[in-house]
Order: sequence, then C-alpha cells, then structure tokens
Amino acid sequence: MKTLLSFITLLLISNFTYAQTTAIPDANFEQELIDLGYDTGSPDGVVLTNNINAVTSLDVNSSNIYDLTGIEDFTALEYLYCYDNQLTSINVTQNTALEYLDCRQNQLTSIDVTQNTALINLYCSGSPLTSLNVTQNTALEYLDCRQNQLTSIDVTQNTALINLYCSGSPLTSLNVTQNTALEYLDCRQNQLTSID
Repeated sequence: MKTLLSFITLLLISNFTYAQTTAIPDANFEQELIDLGYDTGSPDGVVLTNNINAVTSLDVNSSNIYDLTGIEDFTALEYLYCYDNQLTSINVTQNTALEYLDCRQNQLTSIDVTQNTALINLYCSGSPLTSLNVTQNTALEYLDCRQNQLTSIDVTQNTALINLYCSGSPLTSLNVTQNTALEYLDCRQNQLTSID
C-alpha cells in the first residue's frame, strides 16, 4: 500500500511539473514562439514551460512585440535577439546564463543587467535609455549604447571591454582609464569636454 501511495504521489508530481505554463501576454511574442516551434496552435496567452526552459538562443527581432513577459522562464538562454520592437521594458534578471543581448531600437528607458554576470555582448543603442548599470558585467567585451539619453556610464569595472560605442548621447563624463583591453572607442557627438 505504501508503495502504491508513493507511486501515485510521484505520478501526480510529474504531471504537475509537466503541465506548468508560462504566461505570454503579448500575442506577437507568442506568435514568434509558435513560428519557432516552441508553442502550437494560435496565441492563447500561455506556453508550456518545458518547451522553453532549455532554449539557449532566441531571435524575435522586428516582430512588433510590446511585452517580453515570459522571457524569465527561458532560464538556459544565452543569446537573446529582440531588437527593432516596441519594448518599453525587459526583465532579464532571471536569465543568468545570458552572454549576448541585442535589444537595440526599442523604447527602453532602463534595463537591469546586474544579474547577467556572464554577459559578453550588449547592444542597447537607439532607445531613450537614461540609465545603464554595467558595473556587475565584468565579462563584458562589447558594449554598444549609442544614441540614447545617457549622461554618464560607469565602465570602470569592465576591464575586459574591447569595444565601446557611446556616441550620440548627452554624456558629460567618461572614464576609460581602467579599460586597458579597449581597442575601439567611439564617443563622438556627446557633451564631453575632456577624456583621459
């Protein structure tokens, strides 16, 4: 009897785990997941979590997406391409394996990448970003934050940084004295009066 009860409990737990879903409120985002084979049918606001939690690369560029809610359950995600959409926010704090994030050409005013310590490439140009904290991204090698509303950016902790593009923003200060690996710096069209 005890064995039968254990078997039934295990069966119920495995069915519960299999049936877990992730909310995807943006129909355009879900349609992209359907087109990529991670969901089926027509958009209904949910996708099976087991269908997405092992995905390592996701490309949803130029898809008129307003909301990436649900991206947090892509826990194995290493590469995320979501540029040229209508995003005003994006939550990648749960995507700790993320190495490459391309979220340029959106409507983002801020983005939290402090939990993405594996991040190597970050493209966030062409949005109205007013703040960007990359002090925790010590593996960062490529940062493109051009054409934003940033008045300052702290890259002193990014000693692995090789390429930095920060032109076309109202930057008033920029300290690259700690970026000894830096090979390319584009800081044109800013409010800088000096740079060391």
